[in-house]
Amino acid sequence: MRQQGDAPCGTLRFMRVFYATQFVLNLPPGHRFPMQKYALLRDALAAEPAYRLCQAEPASDGELALVHTPAYIEAISHGTLPPALQREIGFPWSPAMAERARRSVGATVQAARAALFEGEGVAANVAGGTHHAYAHKGGGFCVFNDAAVAARLMQAEWARRSARHRARPLQVAIVDLDVHQGNGTAAIFRDDASVFTLSLHGARNFPFRKEPSDCDVELPDGCGDAEYLQALEWALGELERRFAPDLLIYLAGADPHEGDRLGRLKLTDDGMEARDRRVFEWAWQHRVPLAMAMAGGYGRDIATTVRVQRTTFAVALQYWRRWCAVAESVSEPVGDAGGPMAAPPAVR
Repeated sequence: MRQQGDAPCGTLRFMRVFYATQFVLNLPPGHRFPMQKYALLRDALAAEPAYRLCQAEPASDGELALVHTPAYIEAISHGTLPPALQREIGFPWSPAMAERARRSVGATVQAARAALFEGEGVAANVAGGTHHAYAHKGGGFCVFNDAAVAARLMQAEWARRSARHRARPLQVAIVDLDVHQGNGTAAIFRDDASVFTLSLHGARNFPFRKEPSDCDVELPDGCGDAEYLQALEWALGELERRFAPDLLIYLAGADPHEGDRLGRLKLTDDGMEARDRRVFEWAWQHRVPLAMAMAGGYGRDIATTVRVQRTTFAVALQYWRRWCAVAESVSEPVGDAGGPMAAPPAVR
């Protein structure tokens, strides 16, 4: 695996993508989770010289504790979670499962840091998007909540880097376009005005007890491209009207696609690409750095999921190149206070 460098993206000439071999967990025969999608996507991206695959480091106990309870972290680390709660996660416990969960969080943290503080504007995690994890428990194939930990850790780093940042918390928008509602994320940030949670999801899909996000849009079974994109446009309008993010964390689930066995929606390949392009365009128009996690994807044919995700990365790359053009036009991509990269005026 090619290793992460320290130079700004204008020098690197490739988009940073965070991955670990531990993402592919050995599961019992017949398990329904398509674990091999991570390796297949990794292989596809590795064949493209525009991407740099970087080692995902595990999140520490202290980083996880920004979101999760000490008792839950301890139980996951040592395999002492009650059997009913382990079944709710959907993976059997093993040291490898715990390590995978930590690295999935670490990859989103690294992507957020690269996008926000290291002058890259866009960076991604090949996995992540574990939005069903609450502070005290997991669920729906989600152990720790990577987007929540990344948001809280970036806020802490923002405050440490400059006195002027301490006067106002980093404002983070989590735009969750997985087909399933991000119930854990919504619960974690329910009373936190510095994080805006937005979710477009199937009304009749899992989880059947949903938590209120800052902006929820419920979609009917069979929802197609036009209806979905209209709903997304409305939701992004709400985000613009109600919040001014400094960082956007995008959960780019592949499961709204018509070929997904769990999604129940009917977006085509073109519709999925238009969805991704609209999110990246919104972030670019507002000059908001974007970190991406891949979230769900359960295609009847695993190749369909990987194809959709490859298109998502192709869109991300186009917008990463726009940020790089800005980085090359300024003498110092990251300010002397360690703040986000200088950029042209944002559209607010």
